[in-house]
Amino acid sequence: MTETITRGSTNVFADLGMADATERKTKTRLAMAVNEIIGDRKLKQAETARILGVPQPRVSALAHYKLNEFSVEKLMEFLTALDQDVEIMIRPRMHNGAGAVSVLTVR
Repeated sequence: MTETITRGSTNVFADLGMADATERKTKTRLAMAVNEIIGDRKLKQAETARILGVPQPRVSALAHYKLNEFSVEKLMEFLTALDQDVEIMIRPRMHNGAGAVSVLTVR
């Protein structure tokens, strides 16, 4: 039996046919950055909740990537509350096709 391998795009949510794929990818990358900082600082959920200004159950949701209740803007607010700068850059598209949204982490 021969297996066929299909190369995916850079967005698994788009590959799965989700209509909000770009937003999901953006939220996931932002949440990954938040969770990495929380982990690096070894913050407990109660302390994280205080810093982020949200109830502890929302910190748990964030830690488990249950991101439906978070906007891109709220995740960026969390990053600034954790003493990070968030920079948004708008530039002309380098290739043909629609523009893209990307989240890059500089550490």
